Amino acid sequence: MSDLHTHSAFSPDGASPLEEMAARAHEQGLKYFGVSEHFDFDYAACGILIHGEIMPLTDEEGYFSAARALQREYESKGMRLLVGGEYGFCPDKGCCERYLALTERQKPDFIINSVHTVDGADCYFPEYFENKSREQAYGDYLERVRESLDAPYPYDIVAHIGYVGRKAPYPDRMLRYDDFPALFDDILKTIVEKGKILEVNSSTRGIGAPFLPDTGVLARYFELGGRRLSFGSDAHDISRIAEGRERAAAALKALGFAALTIPDCGEYREILL
Repeated sequence: MSDLHTHSAFSPDGASPLEEMAARAHEQGLKYFGVSEHFDFDYAACGILIHGEIMPLTDEEGYFSAARALQREYESKGMRLLVGGEYGFCPDKGCCERYLALTERQKPDFIINSVHTVDGADCYFPEYFENKSREQAYGDYLERVRESLDAPYPYDIVAHIGYVGRKAPYPDRMLRYDDFPALFDDILKTIVEKGKILEVNSSTRGIGAPFLPDTGVLARYFELGGRRLSFGSDAHDISRIAEGRERAAAALKALGFAALTIPDCGEYREILL
């Protein structure tokens, strides 16, 4: 059992204390529990405001100190608590340098690379979609995902491809392989070539599917030789830890996948689905 994409109250949008998140993960029998608090340097680089206010940053020192202490505590209880971070990609040189500096200071056990911001807006919010067709909004998002794969910091996981659809205003919100096959092939081939891990994320916000990315994307990833996958609930409170994992595992097995990949301090290990 694993869940490598979660957020506690250390993240600006997290709700449950980190201690409660770890306790619930242990109660559920997780062997690998990844905490990946938000580090949204992309917001500052793009000048993005949320409800007219600057997004507060995660308390870096407080988070890593508390998480490392919990890591030691749960090691003896049979759960590997992985202390990571979710980096919001932005092509701005200064933003990437901040992520590199953070990585050097704290040496997280794993790094999730995410695309949240495109064209000066978070594509979770209505502003991003103003005066954009579905093709333009989704295409621009995927172009940024492709760009993020060349980030200079040592990330492990490529997160929630399809994030753009979570709050999209279109009747069909799911981003599918057939929408942009050439662009998806470029993204997936690059993930395989770079040896990165593609995330299966069960936080879909009513998008019409149990997880992201679409099964068509995952099937094509398998065809292209991709085998490295991780599971993330994207839980922001204790109620959603590992939510949807069994359903995702069953779907992945049906596509031919046999294992999930756990990134841990630069080493990758496989665990059976």
